[in-house]
Amino acid sequence: MLRFFSKSKSVVPEGYFPIRTDIHSHILPGIDDGSPDVETSITLIKGLMELGIERSIATPHIISDLYPNTPETISHALNRLKKELVLQEIDFEVEAAAEYMMDSYFLELLYKKEPLLTIKDNIILTEFPFAFMPDHVEDISFTIFTEGYQPILAHPERYGYTYGNYKVYHRWAEIGFHLQINLLSLTGYYGNEAAKAARYLLKNDLVTYVGTDMHHGRHLEVLSTPESRRIFDEYLGDKEWNTPFN
Repeated sequence: MLRFFSKSKSVVPEGYFPIRTDIHSHILPGIDDGSPDVETSITLIKGLMELGIERSIATPHIISDLYPNTPETISHALNRLKKELVLQEIDFEVEAAAEYMMDSYFLELLYKKEPLLTIKDNIILTEFPFAFMPDHVEDISFTIFTEGYQPILAHPERYGYTYGNYKVYHRWAEIGFHLQINLLSLTGYYGNEAAKAARYLLKNDLVTYVGTDMHHGRHLEVLSTPESRRIFDEYLGDKEWNTPFN
C-alpha cells in the first residue's frame, strides 16, 4: 500500500454518512476513468470531507488492455495529489492501492509473485468484468489465497448477469470473497436492479465493506443529497462500516 498523510481530520457535518474511511475511489489524477487532473481531485476530496470522510484509499483501475497502471504510475499520481494537498493546506489523509480486474494480466502478476498493491496488510480490491460472468471463479480465488491475499470483490450488485441469480452472491462469499457494495447503488444511481441487489446483499448479511467508488462530481452530488443520507441511514445505520481501515 502506498501511504501519505496530512496533518488532521475533517469535521463531520450534520446528517448520517456511514463511513469515515473510503476504501474504493478513483480520485487520483489522470490515470484512469476517474479524476482527469489534480484540480478535480482536490474538488472531489473537499466534497468527501464535507460528507464526513476523513481518509481515502484511492483504488485506480489496473486493467491490462485499458488502464495498465503499475505501482510506479500510481505512486506518481499520488505524489502529485499529496503535494497539492500540502500546498493548499487541506487536512485529508490519502493512501493508494488499486482495483484489479481479474483478467489474464492479473493472474500473470500472481503467478510471477509480483507484489500487489494492498488496501491494508494482505487485502486487495478486485473486480469482475461487467459484460460477462467470468469462468473458473473458484480457481481464481484459490490462486489469490494461495499467494497470500484476501480479496474484496467490488460492487457485485452492479454485475447485470447476477440479476435473477442472487445465489451467486452466496457462492462468492462462500469461496472467500469479501463483498463491497457501492453507496451509490443503494440510491438507485445505477438503476433499480442494482439497488435491489445491494439491498438483498445487506439483508442477507453478505456485505463486508461499503465504498463511494467516486469518479466525478456527479457521484459526489448524489452522495450529498438528504435523500441519499436518509437511504444510508435506513439500510446501513445500525453498523459502523470499514472499521478495520479507520
